[in-house]
Amino acid sequence: MPGTQVAAKPVVHVIGAGMAGLSAALHLAEDHRFRVILHEATAHAGGLCRSYHDSRLDRLVDTGSHLILSGNSAVLDHAARIGATDRLQIGAPEFAFFDRVGDTRWTLRLPRGPLGALSRGSRPPGTALKDLPDMVRLVFAGSDSTLAETIRRRGPLWRALWQPLCLGVLNAPPEAASARLMRHTLALTFLRGTRACRPVFAPLGLGPALVDPAVARLKDLGATFNMRQQLAAIEQTDNQASALTFSDGTRIALAPRDQVVLAVPPDAQAALLPGVPAPGAGLTILNAHFRVAPELAQAIPPLLGLLGGAGHWVFRRDDVLSVTISAAETSPLDGLSSDASLERLWSEVAHAAGFPMARPLASRLVRMRAATFDQSPQSLRQRPATRSLLRNLMVAGAQVDNGLPCTLESAITSGATAAAAILSQRPRA
Repeated sequence: MPGTQVAAKPVVHVIGAGMAGLSAALHLAEDHRFRVILHEATAHAGGLCRSYHDSRLDRLVDTGSHLILSGNSAVLDHAARIGATDRLQIGAPEFAFFDRVGDTRWTLRLPRGPLGALSRGSRPPGTALKDLPDMVRLVFAGSDSTLAETIRRRGPLWRALWQPLCLGVLNAPPEAASARLMRHTLALTFLRGTRACRPVFAPLGLGPALVDPAVARLKDLGATFNMRQQLAAIEQTDNQASALTFSDGTRIALAPRDQVVLAVPPDAQAALLPGVPAPGAGLTILNAHFRVAPELAQAIPPLLGLLGGAGHWVFRRDDVLSVTISAAETSPLDGLSSDASLERLWSEVAHAAGFPMARPLASRLVRMRAATFDQSPQSLRQRPATRSLLRNLMVAGAQVDNGLPCTLESAITSGATAAAAILSQRPRA
Protein backbone atom coordinates (compact mmCIF):
# COMPACT_ATOMS: atom_id res chain seq x y z
CA MET A 1 0.00 0.00 0.00
CA PRO A 2 1.51 3.37 -0.98
CA GLY A 3 3.00 5.24 1.97
CA THR A 4 2.87 2.22 4.30
CA GLN A 5 5.99 1.91 6.43
CA VAL A 6 7.28 -1.51 7.43
CA ALA A 7 8.33 -1.58 11.07
CA ALA A 8 11.98 -2.38 11.59
CA LYS A 9 12.71 -5.73 13.15
CA PRO A 10 13.69 -5.66 16.81
CA VAL A 11 17.32 -6.52 17.50
CA VAL A 12 18.83 -9.25 19.63
CA HIS A 13 22.31 -8.36 20.82
CA VAL A 14 24.22 -11.57 21.54
CA ILE A 15 27.16 -10.78 23.80
CA GLY A 16 29.86 -13.38 23.20
CA ALA A 17 30.49 -15.51 20.11
CA GLY A 18 31.51 -18.67 21.92
CA MET A 19 29.50 -21.83 21.42
CA ALA A 20 26.63 -20.59 23.60
CA GLY A 21 26.41 -17.30 21.72
CA LEU A 22 26.65 -18.96 18.31
CA SER A 23 23.93 -21.43 19.30
CA ALA A 24 21.56 -18.70 20.50
CA ALA A 25 22.24 -16.57 17.43
CA LEU A 26 21.57 -19.46 15.05
CA HIS A 27 18.19 -20.27 16.55
CA LEU A 28 17.18 -16.61 16.55
CA ALA A 29 18.44 -15.86 13.03
CA GLU A 30 16.70 -18.90 11.59
CA ASP A 31 13.41 -17.68 13.02
CA HIS A 32 13.67 -14.34 11.13
CA ARG A 33 11.69 -12.37 13.73
CA PHE A 34 14.77 -10.50 14.95
CA ARG A 35 17.87 -8.90 13.54
CA VAL A 36 20.83 -10.60 15.21
CA ILE A 37 24.06 -8.80 16.13
CA LEU A 38 26.91 -10.64 17.85
CA HIS A 39 29.49 -8.72 19.90
CA GLU A 40 32.72 -10.64 20.63
CA ALA A 41 35.52 -9.33 22.85
CA THR A 42 38.27 -11.20 20.97
CA ALA A 43 39.18 -11.46 17.30
CA HIS A 44 37.81 -15.00 16.96
CA ALA A 45 34.49 -16.78 17.35
CA GLY A 46 34.23 -20.14 19.10
CA GLY A 47 35.63 -19.38 22.54
CA LEU A 48 37.36 -22.47 23.93
CA CYS A 49 36.24 -24.49 20.91
CA ARG A 50 38.16 -22.72 18.18
CA SER A 51 41.13 -24.02 16.19
CA TYR A 52 44.28 -22.13 15.25
CA HIS A 53 47.55 -22.68 13.40
CA ASP A 54 50.41 -23.25 15.82
CA SER A 55 53.67 -21.95 14.36
CA ARG A 56 55.89 -24.26 16.39
CA LEU A 57 53.97 -27.39 15.44
CA ASP A 58 53.12 -26.06 11.97
CA ARG A 59 49.72 -27.70 12.40
CA LEU A 60 46.13 -26.71 13.13
CA VAL A 61 45.31 -27.47 16.77
CA ASP A 62 42.27 -26.93 18.97
CA THR A 63 42.32 -24.56 21.92
CA GLY A 64 41.23 -27.51 24.04
CA SER A 65 40.48 -31.19 23.59
CA HIS A 66 36.77 -31.86 24.12
CA LEU A 67 35.43 -35.38 24.52
CA ILE A 68 32.20 -35.46 22.51
CA LEU A 69 29.91 -38.49 22.70
CA SER A 70 27.12 -39.61 20.40
CA GLY A 71 24.68 -38.92 23.25
CA ASN A 72 25.53 -35.21 23.05
CA SER A 73 22.42 -34.46 21.01
CA ALA A 74 22.83 -30.66 21.17
CA VAL A 75 26.31 -30.84 19.62
CA LEU A 76 25.14 -33.16 16.84
CA ASP A 77 22.05 -31.01 16.20
CA HIS A 78 24.29 -27.94 15.99
CA ALA A 79 26.47 -29.67 13.39
CA ALA A 80 23.39 -30.61 11.36
CA ARG A 81 21.97 -27.09 11.63
CA ILE A 82 25.12 -25.59 10.09
CA GLY A 83 25.55 -28.30 7.45
CA ALA A 84 28.67 -29.78 9.05
CA THR A 85 27.61 -33.31 9.93
CA ASP A 86 30.16 -34.66 7.46
CA ARG A 87 32.92 -32.93 9.44
CA LEU A 88 32.32 -35.21 12.41
CA GLN A 89 33.14 -38.92 12.64
CA ILE A 90 31.46 -41.25 15.11
CA GLY A 91 33.77 -43.97 16.41
CA ALA A 92 33.17 -47.41 17.86
CA PRO A 93 31.66 -47.73 21.37
CA GLU A 94 34.97 -48.63 22.97
CA PHE A 95 37.69 -46.85 24.90
CA ALA A 96 41.31 -47.98 24.91
CA PHE A 97 43.46 -47.57 28.03
CA PHE A 98 47.14 -47.91 28.85
CA ASP A 99 48.21 -48.37 32.46
CA ARG A 100 51.86 -47.60 33.23
CA VAL A 101 51.59 -49.76 36.33
CA GLY A 102 52.36 -53.17 34.87
CA ASP A 103 52.38 -51.83 31.29
CA THR A 104 48.89 -53.20 30.77
CA ARG A 105 46.52 -52.38 27.92
CA TRP A 106 42.81 -52.95 27.92
CA THR A 107 39.71 -51.78 26.11
CA LEU A 108 36.40 -50.88 27.70
CA ARG A 109 33.71 -52.09 25.29
CA LEU A 110 30.42 -50.55 26.18
CA PRO A 111 27.20 -52.60 26.12
CA ARG A 112 23.98 -51.91 24.25
CA GLY A 113 22.11 -51.10 27.44
CA PRO A 114 22.53 -50.60 31.21
CA LEU A 115 22.28 -54.31 32.08
CA GLY A 116 25.22 -55.03 29.84
CA ALA A 117 27.42 -53.23 32.34
CA LEU A 118 27.31 -56.42 34.38
CA SER A 119 29.34 -58.27 31.75
CA ARG A 120 33.07 -58.72 32.27
CA GLY A 121 33.97 -57.03 28.98
CA SER A 122 32.15 -53.88 30.04
CA ARG A 123 34.21 -53.41 33.20
CA PRO A 124 37.86 -52.51 33.75
CA PRO A 125 40.17 -55.43 34.62
CA GLY A 126 40.14 -56.47 38.25
CA THR A 127 36.66 -55.14 38.96
CA ALA A 128 33.80 -57.30 40.15
CA LEU A 129 30.07 -57.23 40.76
CA LYS A 130 30.78 -56.33 44.40
CA ASP A 131 31.52 -52.82 43.12
CA LEU A 132 27.92 -52.32 41.97
CA PRO A 133 26.57 -51.01 45.32
CA ASP A 134 28.56 -47.85 44.65
CA MET A 135 26.45 -47.32 41.53
CA VAL A 136 23.31 -47.58 43.66
CA ARG A 137 24.67 -45.00 46.10
CA LEU A 138 25.41 -42.71 43.17
CA VAL A 139 21.79 -42.94 42.01
CA PHE A 140 20.60 -41.68 45.38
CA ALA A 141 23.39 -39.16 46.01
CA GLY A 142 22.26 -35.90 47.57
CA SER A 143 23.00 -32.45 46.24
CA ASP A 144 25.68 -31.88 48.91
CA SER A 145 27.61 -35.10 48.24
CA THR A 146 30.93 -35.33 46.46
CA LEU A 147 31.85 -38.29 44.30
CA ALA A 148 34.46 -39.45 46.82
CA GLU A 149 31.84 -39.45 49.60
CA THR A 150 29.45 -41.45 47.44
CA ILE A 151 31.80 -44.00 45.87
CA ARG A 152 33.34 -45.61 48.94
CA ARG A 153 35.43 -48.46 47.55
CA ARG A 154 39.01 -47.64 46.61
CA GLY A 155 39.76 -50.70 44.49
CA PRO A 156 40.48 -51.18 40.77
CA LEU A 157 37.20 -49.59 39.66
CA TRP A 158 38.00 -46.42 41.57
CA ARG A 159 41.43 -46.11 39.97
CA ALA A 160 40.48 -47.22 36.45
CA LEU A 161 37.06 -45.57 36.10
CA TRP A 162 35.83 -43.17 38.75
CA GLN A 163 38.99 -41.08 39.16
CA PRO A 164 39.78 -40.57 35.45
CA LEU A 165 36.11 -40.12 34.57
CA CYS A 166 35.65 -37.48 37.25
CA LEU A 167 38.78 -35.59 36.24
CA GLY A 168 37.92 -35.76 32.55
CA VAL A 169 34.25 -34.80 32.83
CA LEU A 170 34.17 -32.42 35.80
CA ASN A 171 37.77 -31.09 35.80
CA ALA A 172 37.94 -31.71 39.53
CA PRO A 173 39.20 -34.46 41.85
CA PRO A 174 36.50 -36.77 43.25
CA GLU A 175 36.98 -35.22 46.69
CA ALA A 176 35.60 -31.92 45.35
CA ALA A 177 33.32 -32.88 42.44
CA SER A 178 29.53 -33.14 42.67
CA ALA A 179 28.23 -36.71 42.75
CA ARG A 180 24.83 -35.61 41.46
CA LEU A 181 26.37 -33.92 38.42
CA MET A 182 28.34 -37.08 37.64
CA ARG A 183 25.18 -39.15 37.98
CA HIS A 184 23.31 -36.96 35.52
CA THR A 185 26.19 -37.14 33.06
CA LEU A 186 26.27 -40.94 33.19
CA ALA A 187 22.49 -41.13 32.79
CA LEU A 188 22.66 -39.18 29.53
CA THR A 189 25.59 -41.11 28.06
CA PHE A 190 27.16 -44.30 29.37
CA LEU A 191 24.02 -45.71 31.00
CA ARG A 192 22.14 -45.39 27.69
CA GLY A 193 24.48 -47.88 26.07
CA THR A 194 26.27 -47.79 22.74
CA ARG A 195 23.84 -45.42 21.03
CA ALA A 196 24.84 -42.61 23.38
CA CYS A 197 28.50 -43.21 24.18
CA ARG A 198 30.37 -43.55 20.92
CA PRO A 199 33.23 -41.04 20.79
CA VAL A 200 32.79 -38.32 18.19
CA PHE A 201 35.87 -36.95 16.43
CA ALA A 202 36.48 -33.82 14.35
CA PRO A 203 39.22 -34.87 11.89
CA LEU A 204 39.65 -31.33 10.55
CA GLY A 205 39.47 -29.69 13.98
CA LEU A 206 36.70 -28.37 16.20
CA GLY A 207 36.83 -24.94 14.58
CA PRO A 208 36.29 -26.21 11.02
CA ALA A 209 33.59 -28.58 12.30
CA LEU A 210 31.54 -26.49 14.73
CA VAL A 211 32.62 -22.84 14.56
CA ASP A 212 33.53 -21.78 11.03
CA PRO A 213 30.37 -23.25 9.41
CA ALA A 214 28.26 -21.63 12.14
CA VAL A 215 29.75 -18.21 11.42
CA ALA A 216 29.19 -18.71 7.68
CA ARG A 217 25.60 -19.83 8.26
CA LEU A 218 24.86 -16.84 10.47
CA LYS A 219 26.24 -14.43 7.89
CA ASP A 220 24.07 -16.09 5.24
CA LEU A 221 21.08 -15.47 7.51
CA GLY A 222 21.96 -11.78 7.80
CA ALA A 223 23.55 -11.77 11.25
CA THR A 224 26.25 -9.18 11.97
CA PHE A 225 29.52 -9.79 13.83
CA ASN A 226 31.25 -7.01 15.76
CA MET A 227 34.65 -8.44 16.74
CA ARG A 228 37.03 -7.01 19.35
CA GLN A 229 34.06 -5.33 21.03
CA GLN A 230 33.96 -6.07 24.75
CA LEU A 231 30.88 -5.20 26.77
CA ALA A 232 31.77 -2.95 29.70
CA ALA A 233 28.39 -2.17 31.27
CA ILE A 234 24.65 -2.81 31.01
CA GLU A 235 22.44 0.15 31.81
CA GLN A 236 19.12 -0.70 33.45
CA THR A 237 15.78 1.10 33.56
CA ASP A 238 12.58 -0.31 35.09
CA ASN A 239 13.90 -3.89 35.35
CA GLN A 240 14.99 -3.86 31.75
CA ALA A 241 18.33 -3.48 29.97
CA SER A 242 18.19 -0.04 28.37
CA ALA A 243 21.67 0.43 26.89
CA LEU A 244 24.93 -1.42 26.27
CA THR A 245 28.27 0.31 26.72
CA PHE A 246 31.41 -1.24 25.25
CA SER A 247 35.05 -0.78 26.23
CA ASP A 248 35.77 1.16 23.03
CA GLY A 249 33.27 3.81 24.11
CA THR A 250 30.42 2.65 21.88
CA ARG A 251 27.00 3.00 23.49
CA ILE A 252 23.95 1.28 22.03
CA ALA A 253 20.54 2.34 23.29
CA LEU A 254 18.06 -0.52 23.29
CA ALA A 255 14.61 -0.06 21.80
CA PRO A 256 11.63 -1.37 23.81
CA ARG A 257 11.41 -4.60 21.78
CA ASP A 258 15.16 -5.30 21.67
CA GLN A 259 16.60 -8.25 23.55
CA VAL A 260 20.01 -9.27 24.93
CA VAL A 261 21.63 -12.69 25.30
CA LEU A 262 24.57 -12.52 27.68
CA ALA A 263 26.78 -15.45 26.66
CA VAL A 264 30.04 -14.74 28.47
CA PRO A 265 32.17 -16.69 30.99
CA PRO A 266 31.02 -16.75 34.63
CA ASP A 267 33.49 -14.11 35.83
CA ALA A 268 32.42 -11.67 33.12
CA GLN A 269 28.77 -12.45 33.82
CA ALA A 270 29.25 -11.71 37.52
CA ALA A 271 30.85 -8.35 36.74
CA LEU A 272 28.12 -7.32 34.30
CA LEU A 273 25.17 -8.66 36.33
CA PRO A 274 26.09 -8.34 40.02
CA GLY A 275 22.65 -9.46 41.15
CA VAL A 276 22.72 -12.76 39.26
CA PRO A 277 24.54 -15.75 40.78
CA ALA A 278 27.56 -17.22 39.04
CA PRO A 279 29.70 -20.24 39.96
CA GLY A 280 33.32 -19.73 40.92
CA ALA A 281 36.34 -20.53 38.79
CA GLY A 282 37.41 -24.11 38.30
CA LEU A 283 40.87 -25.57 37.87
CA THR A 284 43.43 -25.38 35.08
CA ILE A 285 43.51 -27.79 32.14
CA LEU A 286 46.82 -28.45 30.40
CA ASN A 287 47.03 -29.48 26.77
CA ALA A 288 50.34 -30.84 25.51
CA HIS A 289 50.59 -31.12 21.72
CA PHE A 290 53.25 -33.31 20.10
CA ARG A 291 53.90 -33.54 16.37
CA VAL A 292 55.35 -36.99 15.75
CA ALA A 293 56.51 -39.31 12.99
CA PRO A 294 53.61 -40.99 11.14
CA GLU A 295 54.49 -44.51 12.31
CA LEU A 296 54.45 -43.40 15.94
CA ALA A 297 51.13 -41.59 15.51
CA GLN A 298 49.51 -44.73 14.10
CA ALA A 299 50.57 -46.67 17.20
CA ILE A 300 48.13 -44.57 19.26
CA PRO A 301 44.35 -45.01 18.82
CA PRO A 302 42.24 -41.90 18.10
CA LEU A 303 41.44 -41.73 21.82
CA LEU A 304 43.54 -43.31 24.56
CA GLY A 305 43.07 -43.15 28.32
CA LEU A 306 46.24 -43.01 30.40
CA LEU A 307 46.50 -44.41 33.92
CA GLY A 308 49.37 -44.34 36.40
CA GLY A 309 50.97 -41.14 35.12
CA ALA A 310 50.44 -37.42 34.81
CA GLY A 311 48.50 -37.48 31.53
CA HIS A 312 44.82 -38.38 31.40
CA TRP A 313 43.73 -38.64 27.76
CA VAL A 314 45.50 -38.67 24.40
CA PHE A 315 43.68 -37.46 21.29
CA ARG A 316 45.25 -38.31 17.93
CA ARG A 317 44.63 -36.25 14.80
CA ASP A 318 46.88 -37.08 11.86
CA ASP A 319 50.46 -36.71 13.15
CA VAL A 320 49.62 -34.65 16.25
CA LEU A 321 49.08 -36.27 19.65
CA SER A 322 47.32 -34.00 22.15
CA VAL A 323 47.50 -34.95 25.83
CA THR A 324 44.93 -33.53 28.26
CA ILE A 325 45.62 -33.06 31.96
CA SER A 326 42.54 -31.96 33.90
CA ALA A 327 42.59 -30.32 37.33
CA ALA A 328 46.27 -29.56 36.77
CA GLU A 329 46.68 -28.07 40.24
CA THR A 330 46.21 -31.60 41.63
CA SER A 331 48.54 -33.19 39.05
CA PRO A 332 52.18 -34.28 39.50
CA LEU A 333 52.94 -31.56 36.95
CA ASP A 334 51.87 -28.78 39.31
CA GLY A 335 54.82 -26.45 39.83
CA LEU A 336 56.86 -27.82 36.94
CA SER A 337 58.04 -25.64 34.07
CA SER A 338 56.57 -26.07 30.61
CA ASP A 339 59.70 -27.85 29.39
CA ALA A 340 59.74 -30.24 32.34
CA SER A 341 56.02 -30.94 31.93
CA LEU A 342 56.44 -31.67 28.23
CA GLU A 343 59.37 -33.99 28.94
CA ARG A 344 57.41 -36.03 31.44
CA LEU A 345 54.29 -36.21 29.30
CA TRP A 346 56.25 -37.20 26.22
CA SER A 347 57.86 -40.04 28.17
CA GLU A 348 54.39 -41.34 29.01
CA VAL A 349 53.10 -41.03 25.45
CA ALA A 350 56.18 -42.63 23.87
CA HIS A 351 55.94 -45.50 26.34
CA ALA A 352 52.25 -46.01 25.55
CA ALA A 353 53.02 -46.02 21.82
CA GLY A 354 55.76 -48.61 22.22
CA PHE A 355 58.48 -46.20 21.04
CA PRO A 356 60.18 -45.33 24.36
CA MET A 357 63.32 -43.93 22.69
CA ALA A 358 61.52 -41.77 20.11
CA ARG A 359 61.46 -37.98 20.25
CA PRO A 360 58.71 -35.61 19.10
CA LEU A 361 59.30 -33.46 16.05
CA ALA A 362 57.80 -30.45 17.84
CA SER A 363 55.84 -29.80 21.02
CA ARG A 364 53.74 -27.14 22.72
CA LEU A 365 52.17 -26.87 26.19
CA VAL A 366 49.03 -24.76 26.56
CA ARG A 367 47.65 -23.79 29.97
CA MET A 368 43.94 -23.00 30.19
CA ARG A 369 43.45 -21.40 33.59
CA ALA A 370 39.94 -21.63 35.04
CA ALA A 371 39.10 -23.83 32.05
CA THR A 372 35.71 -24.67 33.58
CA PHE A 373 33.64 -23.32 36.40
CA ASP A 374 33.93 -24.92 39.84
CA GLN A 375 31.77 -28.06 39.75
CA SER A 376 31.65 -28.73 43.47
CA PRO A 377 28.27 -29.12 45.22
CA GLN A 378 28.63 -25.68 46.82
CA SER A 379 29.46 -23.91 43.55
CA LEU A 380 26.65 -25.57 41.61
CA ARG A 381 24.14 -23.72 43.80
CA GLN A 382 25.39 -20.52 42.15
CA ARG A 383 24.55 -21.55 38.59
CA PRO A 384 22.27 -18.88 37.09
CA ALA A 385 18.90 -19.43 35.45
CA THR A 386 18.34 -18.58 31.79
CA ARG A 387 15.96 -15.73 32.64
CA SER A 388 17.69 -12.91 34.48
CA LEU A 389 16.19 -10.20 36.68
CA LEU A 390 15.92 -8.03 33.56
CA ARG A 391 12.90 -8.76 31.38
CA ASN A 392 14.79 -8.45 28.10
CA LEU A 393 18.04 -10.19 29.04
CA MET A 394 18.71 -13.92 28.95
CA VAL A 395 21.83 -15.64 30.25
CA ALA A 396 23.61 -18.32 28.22
CA GLY A 397 26.84 -20.23 28.71
CA ALA A 398 27.90 -23.57 30.09
CA GLN A 399 27.42 -22.16 33.61
CA VAL A 400 23.63 -21.89 33.21
CA ASP A 401 21.75 -24.30 35.45
CA ASN A 402 20.70 -27.03 33.01
CA GLY A 403 21.96 -30.08 34.90
CA LEU A 404 24.91 -30.58 32.55
CA PRO A 405 28.61 -30.27 33.38
CA CYS A 406 30.78 -27.55 31.85
CA THR A 407 30.94 -28.97 28.33
CA LEU A 408 30.20 -28.06 24.72
CA GLU A 409 26.87 -29.82 25.18
CA SER A 410 25.95 -27.51 28.05
CA ALA A 411 27.05 -24.36 26.22
CA ILE A 412 25.14 -25.18 23.03
CA THR A 413 22.06 -26.25 25.02
CA SER A 414 22.09 -23.01 26.99
CA GLY A 415 22.16 -20.94 23.81
CA ALA A 416 19.19 -22.80 22.37
CA THR A 417 17.29 -22.37 25.65
CA ALA A 418 17.98 -18.62 25.75
CA ALA A 419 16.77 -18.25 22.17
CA ALA A 420 13.61 -20.25 22.92
CA ALA A 421 12.88 -18.03 25.93
CA ILE A 422 13.11 -14.91 23.75
CA LEU A 423 11.01 -16.36 20.95
CA SER A 424 8.32 -17.48 23.40
CA GLN A 425 7.86 -13.85 24.48
CA ARG A 426 7.24 -12.58 20.97
CA PRO A 427 4.44 -14.17 18.93
CA ARG A 428 4.76 -14.43 15.18
CA ALA A 429 3.25 -11.61 13.18
